[in-house]
Parts: sequence; structure tokens; C-alpha cells
Amino acid sequence: MAALVEVGGHAVLDAELAGCRSGVDDPGGSSTPLRRARPTRPGRPRVPRRPAVAGFHRHRGRPVVEVPANRVLPVRKKLRDRSWLSSIHANTDPARHDPVDVRVLAHQRKDMVRTAAAGEYRLVTSLLDVRRHPARQLTALYRERRAIESVFADIKTHQRAAKGVLSSKTPDGVLQQIWAHLLVHHALREPMLRTAATRQFDPGRVSFTESLHSARRSVTVTPGSFSP
Repeated sequence: MAALVEVGGHAVLDAELAGCRSGVDDPGGSSTPLRRARPTRPGRPRVPRRPAVAGFHRHRGRPVVEVPANRVLPVRKKLRDRSWLSSIHANTDPARHDPVDVRVLAHQRKDMVRTAAAGEYRLVTSLLDVRRHPARQLTALYRERRAIESVFADIKTHQRAAKGVLSSKTPDGVLQQIWAHLLVHHALREPMLRTAATRQFDPGRVSFTESLHSARRSVTVTPGSFSP
């Protein structure tokens, strides 16, 4: 499953499901990208979960991806925010005749120990305008991207509970169950966002597990209070 997740509210906006060898978990390089995804407006950043710089030219949104520091990204022009302009080539361009213009930013993961080499990673983006997209905003956005891991944990660990694998025995049944879990997750996130807006605090402070338990109690005690 490749998912498009809202950074602020952690709601799953769209998903693409396919076989484990289809490459669908790598939306930037996949032959089956998120076809149904419409929420990302042109010019807005998208932060893929995996580094897939080869797929930049196919994105409707503007991707920001992480690559190792040893990736060769020659400096064409240095910019005032210490990023630089460079170019990359897709795997489908072995002759290297069709370069894609990108901007490169030094990026230090916060979860790395202090002894790690500075600039251990790079961020590569097609957002070239320094004034509209400062480096510090893009690096902060990428750190927020890690929230998608907690979204998957919400669905696979807490919402699905200790039931092991999906119970369906057919491919269609498995797809149906996964979509059902995604719909329930989205239905839970909506009241969480309303609660955060009413109390004027960050949606990340609202506990998903507590909201899930509350919804389960409401279905049992007052049927109909939580819409399916």
C-alpha cells in the first residue's frame, strides 16, 4: 500500500493497493502511482516515504525526497540559503539526454546521534524558488513526514488489534478489508480534528488509541452514535 497522508491531521487522503512485487510502495518510481490522488494542488510539496528521485517528472505535486550524502549531485549554482541547483536523470534515461532540474539541501536527521557526520543526508526537490520555499521550511516539512509511520501503526497495530493477518482468503476480500480499515481510520480522524480545533491545540496531541476506544464504546453502548 502506498498512501497519501495529511501531515497536520494524519488523515489518509488516498491509497493505492497492489501486489507486493508491483513497486506500489515506492510512489515516485512506481508504474502505478496514486492515480486517484487529487488533494495536492500544483506547486504544493509532496513528501514520499521512500527516496524515489527518478520519478520527479511524473509528479503532479512537487516532491521532496531524502537521499544519502554519497549520492553524486554536482553543484551547478549555489543559492543564498546554502542549497544548490543540480540535475538528475531517470532510470528510463540511460543515455542521460533528459536531465531533471532539482535543488539540493543539506539535511541532518534529528534522531541521529551528535557524533554522526554533519550533512549525512541530502534533500532533493523540484521546488527551485528559494524565496517561496526556504530551506528551513522544507527540512522542517520533511521531519514531519515521519508522522506517516505512526499512521500505519495506528491502523496495523491499534485499530486492527491482535488479530494477526487479515481474515479474508481471497484477493478481493483482502482489498475490501484494507479499504474498510482506511475508511474507519479516516472516520476517527475527523472528530479528532474537530476536537483539536475546538480546543485550539495541535491535532497531534489528541490520542488515537483513546479516540478508538471511545468510538468502540459508543458503538456498543449507543448504536448509531458513530457513523460507519
